[in-house]
Amino acid sequence: MSESIGHLKDITTPDFLWVAGFMSGTSIDAVDAALIYTDGRTVKEFGPTVERKYSKTERDVLKKAVEAARTWKWDGDQPTTEFTRACEVITATHLDAYRQLIAQSGDRVPAFIGVHGQTVIHRAATPDRYGKTLQLVDAAALYKELGIPLVYDFRSKDVASGGQGAPLAPAYHAALFKRLNYRNGAILNLGGVANITFIGSDGDLIAFDTGPANGPIDEWMERHGRGAMDVDGKIALKGRVQNELLKKLIDNDWFKKPPPKSLDRYDFSANTVDGLSFEDGVSTLTAFSAKSVAVGIELLPDSPEIIIVCGGGRRNLSILKFLKEYVSCDVLTSEEVGWRGDSIEAEAFGFLAARRMRGLPTSWSSTTGVKQPVSGGVIFDKGTTLE
Repeated sequence: MSESIGHLKDITTPDFLWVAGFMSGTSIDAVDAALIYTDGRTVKEFGPTVERKYSKTERDVLKKAVEAARTWKWDGDQPTTEFTRACEVITATHLDAYRQLIAQSGDRVPAFIGVHGQTVIHRAATPDRYGKTLQLVDAAALYKELGIPLVYDFRSKDVASGGQGAPLAPAYHAALFKRLNYRNGAILNLGGVANITFIGSDGDLIAFDTGPANGPIDEWMERHGRGAMDVDGKIALKGRVQNELLKKLIDNDWFKKPPPKSLDRYDFSANTVDGLSFEDGVSTLTAFSAKSVAVGIELLPDSPEIIIVCGGGRRNLSILKFLKEYVSCDVLTSEEVGWRGDSIEAEAFGFLAARRMRGLPTSWSSTTGVKQPVSGGVIFDKGTTLE
């Protein structure tokens, strides 16, 4: 039985398997790994999780690959040296995370894994141009070390079919949300970019990127030599939001554009607050992240009963403070509803791998704008690939 566009039907099957998922986000802070017991429609059990932090050296290699990709922009030869070194880091760190995960797993051995890879560049689709996206991962090297099938490159098929290629977690968000007792709601992921999944009272899904999240804040912090992030949002509390600048930032036509839509991590950068003091810059960027979410909420067909915040940005108390000021519904963190906030995206790519293995859709017109439902991801097994 097929699943309709934008809707996840409650279909049961005995084919539950342990699947491992891996995620390295655009914040480039860590590889997250998680083990779930799933059939690609529901999750029956949750296994262990791992956060394998990048060292400064590893992070620098990945950041250089991103910088090289932004210079390249699919014009001319790929920056092979930077991409090769990045793939070596991705392979080594993912293997380390996998070994840590298996050490905690007991007899719960994954049948296959889902690996997102590292996004180094993403160009959103427009009405007159297909998008492009690139996530670095060396599937052959990972398979050689692990010896189990893996699914990777989840976004390319969606993009090649006219979609935005993002966000891809809505199928998993919906599976988690079904375990709660709400009429409707929104799941907000605050990574380098913010994205939202709205689950309507009829089960329909709407998903899109709402704007910048941690990315510009982290960039501003690093630029001023004050660390990689505003820990707990404490510095934002010391500054003052420059409201006139905030109004100009949010007046960008992109925020008025209806979903589905997506962003590259650097479509909005720290340069937007150049000229402000360090503290005011942090505060204004933080308010900008929250305000763009609120504007995105206004694009939904119905007001959500609840917003559940996941991703690293849920720890930024200032983003949460601003968000609660800007929206009229309840705002809770993933932990407050019993979810594992550090692992949701890793879990999601394990879940998407299970869907791909079963030929189930991973994106729909209402989540990425793809013309027809797509089952995305390349399967690598025994030295061969299956699109």
